[in-house]
Amino acid sequence: MKTWIKWTLRLFGILVVVGAILLAFNWERLLRLYNVNTLFAQEKIIRNFSNMKDMFFWKPVIVEKSFKPSAQFASKHSPLPQSYEFNGKTGNITSRLEQLATTSLLVVHKGIIVHEQYGLGTKSQDLRISWSMAKSFLSAMFGIAVSEGKISSIDDPVTQYVPALKQSAYDGIKIRDVLNMASGVKFDEDYLDYDSDINRMGRVLALGGSMDEFAASLNEREREAGSARQYVSIDTHVLAMVLRAATGQSLMKYLGEKIWAKVGSAHVPYYLTDGYGVAFALGGLNLTTRDYARFGQLFLNKGKWQEQQIVPADWVSQSTAVSAPKSSAQGDAMQYGYQWWIPPNSEGEFFAVGIYGQYIYIDPNADVVIVKTAANRKFRDDGQSGKLIKLENIAIFRAIARHYRQL
Repeated sequence: MKTWIKWTLRLFGILVVVGAILLAFNWERLLRLYNVNTLFAQEKIIRNFSNMKDMFFWKPVIVEKSFKPSAQFASKHSPLPQSYEFNGKTGNITSRLEQLATTSLLVVHKGIIVHEQYGLGTKSQDLRISWSMAKSFLSAMFGIAVSEGKISSIDDPVTQYVPALKQSAYDGIKIRDVLNMASGVKFDEDYLDYDSDINRMGRVLALGGSMDEFAASLNEREREAGSARQYVSIDTHVLAMVLRAATGQSLMKYLGEKIWAKVGSAHVPYYLTDGYGVAFALGGLNLTTRDYARFGQLFLNKGKWQEQQIVPADWVSQSTAVSAPKSSAQGDAMQYGYQWWIPPNSEGEFFAVGIYGQYIYIDPNADVVIVKTAANRKFRDDGQSGKLIKLENIAIFRAIARHYRQL
């Protein structure tokens, strides 16, 4: 065999070995990148949303070893109402929930489960991903920290607690404006654009990067802080940075100690984290449907659980009232508080929402909490970037709340 052929084969063999070594060292990173790129694929999305710990870094919410679950909700089931009104038309609730790829629906009335259903192969024990419903949990923790004096004022600048944000787009911005999603920081939230900020952030999370460093790397502002509301998910991570610095605790520890050990559940929640063990505060919390309802019931009860005040009542009232400036997005009828949403023509209702159809809806006047989880890949396909679908979900919840209130 000619010498050059031998050397070519030898070089090829070396390259194969080197390639195999590199693949072995980077296999986990490549797998995580694959997971984030196929997370919402039609054939995977339902299972993925119940098994997020199989694909990302994660840590459990920390509860004491002596932790004992609270008593479960009592149940007295009755059928859902049949119809709802939206945009001048009558729809069927059951069929519409199916079309919205609903994986669970739970209704609590006067502290009792009056309806509970699971679909598309999901089960009651599944810990489902919250997505942006996690923002409202962060708000609750923030209120506790304020009441404890850990955070002296929400009019303090975020950099007073997190100096690493100096010279970033968040330099000098008040906590209040960040709570209201009115930071003015430039951030592209387009989930359908591979190169958007939200998707770049997702790859940082999947590949084990630092969410703190990502937040500090943002250096452009869209507008003056406090002048308009623009939904910017990274705002919530900045709030988490403030909370961690002020309390000296991780979100896993603070949520466990201040809320979850007191509310209790049969299942310990968990957070997705970045590669440094920092909680994915803006959307990485995973709970069962019943436990989302526990959190909703806590807020329905003005922060009280079984006669124990957990979240300050005044914070519950402040955070769920309209406080944010008008949205910069044209045609956005929703209003906003401190990481909670308020629907149009609200009579005291408020809600948490996550992409693909996750909701915790609370109507204090009807004494109703509704939790809906879903895997609706068409959640934006209404010609208005999902605004109409969100309003339609609220119309369905209002019909359900009205029905049980009249029983």
